[in-house]
Amino acid sequence: MRRLLWPLGLAAVLSSPVVVAQPWPDPVPVPVPILDQVPAAGGPLTLESALAMAAASNPALAAAAKEAEALQGGVVQAGVLPNPDIALAVEDTRRDSRTTSVELGIPIELGGKRSARILAAERAQTVAVAELTRARAELRAATVAAFFDLLIAQEGVELATGSAQVAARAADIAARRVAAGKVPPLEETRARVEQANANLDVETARARLQEARRALGSLWGEPDPRFGQAVGRLDVLPARPPVETLLRELEQAPELAAHRLEIERRDAVIGVERSKRYPDVRLTAGTQRNNELGRNQTLLGVSIPLPLFDRNQGNLYEATVRADQARDVHRALQIRLAHDLRQASAQLELARKSADALRGTVLPGARDAYEAATRGFEAGKSGFLDVLDAQRTLFQARIRYLAVLADTYQSAIAIDRVLGR
Repeated sequence: MRRLLWPLGLAAVLSSPVVVAQPWPDPVPVPVPILDQVPAAGGPLTLESALAMAAASNPALAAAAKEAEALQGGVVQAGVLPNPDIALAVEDTRRDSRTTSVELGIPIELGGKRSARILAAERAQTVAVAELTRARAELRAATVAAFFDLLIAQEGVELATGSAQVAARAADIAARRVAAGKVPPLEETRARVEQANANLDVETARARLQEARRALGSLWGEPDPRFGQAVGRLDVLPARPPVETLLRELEQAPELAAHRLEIERRDAVIGVERSKRYPDVRLTAGTQRNNELGRNQTLLGVSIPLPLFDRNQGNLYEATVRADQARDVHRALQIRLAHDLRQASAQLELARKSADALRGTVLPGARDAYEAATRGFEAGKSGFLDVLDAQRTLFQARIRYLAVLADTYQSAIAIDRVLGR
């Protein structure tokens, strides 16, 4: 009887948690930003504060970190050995002629299946970590873009307010000249229309400012932003290296790095599917008690599947094609990112030249022309139409300069987004 029960004892030992327990994986370390620069409610917001809050509270970034941490469990599971099994069989229910057998089965993996699984799981986790890096760079670029959009929107409100003040001044001048009988009332009507349009522009600029504030706050889950005014400089135009230098840095971009690791992962999957072509062996050992003969018998066996039909050929073919597909996707991504980099670099250069021209020539000239037209109108040397034309020219120049500033910063941020800066 003791020989009959030894397989049961061995199975109990093998299934014990002390024997088969695997160490719980350590979580993937994710750096937590120090929020010592987070503004109080209503306080000014700097770019550094915005970046810190976005990195600490952005849900998409947290999800990417959880994905990398979850796949660490897959690495542990890939290295686990297959479970043994135990079988109990009874032949004949009559006690005198009964035969009872107990067998312990141990599967033996062949073809390097376990090592192939571990490699594929490690590659998958490496891809997830690379995607976390890419998500971090993407979030940084989005935060910088939203922050400068907010600065532009704030500047737009100031510009619209200044334009409304200029229009109000022109309307007052027209009203005084009408009251003095020097110009017909039509001049005052035109001035009031321009003033009303300028006031509408102020309301539109304020609405855009609120939208920009909400867009920035949404990056750290704050739909109703509580921070005050964004603090930053728009007078210093961003600059980036020549496009040839940028293209040399492209290979280190996080998005391309993640796709290169995806190619390695799919190559590892090919190894997993190739290892499955080799059948696993199952060894059995046990004992049998024959009551009719009155003795115990040792049972030994081996089971080998015959790979006559299923050699995992379909899955292997699919994995091979998908690996080739990953290489094609990587090549297409290289081409697209290089195009985006060239386009953003050209746009940045054009925007910088336009901003310099507007700031150095167009804006001062439009301002001088408006002031000269206003002085001439006050002195009775020119008509109000000249003042309106000069006023519109000045407003349009200011609006264009603000748009060019936005293009300059967005082009620079587009370069940083591609390179993962």
